[in-house]
Amino acid sequence: MSPDEPTVFIVDDHGGLRKSMAFFVRSAGFQAETFESGAAFLKAYDAARPGCLVLDLQMPGMSGLQVLEHMAAKGDCRPVIMVSAHGDVPTAVQALKTGAVDFVQKPFKDQELLERIRQAIGLDAEWRRWQSEAREVLARLGTLTPREREVFDLTVDGLSIKEMAERLGAGTTTIETHRRHVLQKMQARSAVDLARLASLCRNPWGPAHYG
Repeated sequence: MSPDEPTVFIVDDHGGLRKSMAFFVRSAGFQAETFESGAAFLKAYDAARPGCLVLDLQMPGMSGLQVLEHMAAKGDCRPVIMVSAHGDVPTAVQALKTGAVDFVQKPFKDQELLERIRQAIGLDAEWRRWQSEAREVLARLGTLTPREREVFDLTVDGLSIKEMAERLGAGTTTIETHRRHVLQKMQARSAVDLARLASLCRNPWGPAHYG
């Protein structure tokens, strides 16, 4: 197994179902790892590894919701597909509120679950791209001087050069120079670009659908 390739982590206390899910997941070309309990999964879990989690809701000891709560407390946004033989609307809603991206009721069709897995892996890849870019942007932001940071924030807020000059008690030529330096350091072409970069800094955990 390659740690850089997406892996489907399967957590279910039913041994036969674990093996069955792992078989058809691997048959579809994905890596799969199985765990018989939430505690076993969390003990071996490495958040740096890409992929998604297929998590049984009802398990002895630690439930699927408790596993989700543990991951959420660590700020982990890995896509989780919750599966259960006892699905109901309140339970599904609770799972989604806790961080799951999907809820599938047992028994399910293999192809149906595979499609959900493909979507979840796509979401994970998007989240990791977002975080990678956020780290780069935060590093660039750290190169700004205190005055350049003020100009960055005011530009993102939509103020004009004249308004920034009045707010900061500086000449418009000075503000224009600072703004040019901000654009260069942030590798941005316009105020619109700066606004997009600011959204990355303010929400480094990922796009809106990750919460």
